[in-house]
Amino acid sequence: MQDHVKREQMKTQVLVLGGGAGGIGAAIAAAREGAETVLVDRQGFLGGNMTIGLPLLAFLDAGGRQVTGGLPQEIVDRLIELDGSFGHRACPLHNSTTVIDPNLMKIVLFEKVKKYGVRPLLHCEIIGTTVKNGELQSVIVKGKGKEIELFADVFVDATGDGDVAFMAGAEYEKGQYANGETQPPTLMFTVGGFELERFMNFLEEHPEELKHGSSMKIRPGYTAEFLRASENHVFVGLKNTISRLRQEGKCPIDRDTIIYINLPREGHIALNCIRILNFDGTRIEELSRGEVESHLQILPLIRMLKEHIPGFEHIYLSSIAPFLGIRETRRIKGMQMIREDAAVQGIIPEDTIALGSYIIDIHSGSGDSTLIRSLAGPYGITYGATISKDIKRLMLSGRCISVDPVVFGSSRVMPTCMAIGEGVGIGAAIAAKQNITPEEVDVQTIRQKLREHGAILSLDGHG
Repeated sequence: MQDHVKREQMKTQVLVLGGGAGGIGAAIAAAREGAETVLVDRQGFLGGNMTIGLPLLAFLDAGGRQVTGGLPQEIVDRLIELDGSFGHRACPLHNSTTVIDPNLMKIVLFEKVKKYGVRPLLHCEIIGTTVKNGELQSVIVKGKGKEIELFADVFVDATGDGDVAFMAGAEYEKGQYANGETQPPTLMFTVGGFELERFMNFLEEHPEELKHGSSMKIRPGYTAEFLRASENHVFVGLKNTISRLRQEGKCPIDRDTIIYINLPREGHIALNCIRILNFDGTRIEELSRGEVESHLQILPLIRMLKEHIPGFEHIYLSSIAPFLGIRETRRIKGMQMIREDAAVQGIIPEDTIALGSYIIDIHSGSGDSTLIRSLAGPYGITYGATISKDIKRLMLSGRCISVDPVVFGSSRVMPTCMAIGEGVGIGAAIAAKQNITPEEVDVQTIRQKLREHGAILSLDGHG
């Protein structure tokens, strides 16, 4: 049979694969530095998990200090202008919450890539790589019956799953060290008709519904009064009711709490409740199973909430995310790895390009629990953790950077991924323009440029 697939070739200075938080940060920062930049994504929009109803967590640390600025803050500022965000609010559970309108986020990101001159290549699936003598030469993508071989001076794997690094033969880790299990995915969906005031009255009458399990170490103050005080909140609770309903066979989800995100649109909330267990997000068969099982849990979950939880009586399905939200798959081994002791001790090295400060948040991949530990302050994410140790000219951005599984529970959140991307993009642009490898770039030059764009690299805000 004759092969009719046509292959074109394209060359750019910086090629970013994956348009989620890590990819957006990298592509915009590289283009802003004057490097010709192409951004590939398989969807018809950009933003990844930033567009499915999730909040942006931990712009602030546990002490209420802002630890993420720069490009992520620029995007939030634009959302605030459009009434698509309330800004940042300190939270005893999440350090801080920044709820956003997921539809407006898509528009804002297109505005930004157009402003900075990023060339998007959407509706493309990555199908292969060419590597010669340990150096990445090209990435092959396919869409609409056509293949494009993309050559670049520097490649950035921002796929979340580390797909490019995996195809290129880079060493990686997957899952928790103890058992290899990965955190479960969720399918986000939104409902309208939610009566916030009625639900808050219920919580005030039943404060036990905000008591969490022993694995969730939450600072004092996460109360009905705290939640009622601002629309900018994320609710995690109902443990007693959910446990009872599960015992009665009336709960369709494999978790012990309900999570909703209050959206900047009256009566609308995004639900982060569905959990698919024993799941491997690097396998097509598993992704297919997860999509089917997740969608089939939505209506039973809505019915359960309507029948048993005050404030939910009149909810209706408003939208379903276009893909499963994947929490954890591969972590690619970099020239450095950020480990648990460095995060817990709040170590901020001299080669830090972004700060992480989110709680250590590990959802069980085989049960209904969630492990949560607070961090006293921020820790540094270093430049070396974003450069593949095996494959030359390959950088990493977003959740697939080189961290251990415990640090991953903190570093995976979207503002941190975007901040990492901003540093990676600057490094990639400098390497491409100076015809050097990413590891040869002076990290202090990257840090200086980050500061000029408002990034935060130390507790005093100046790095």
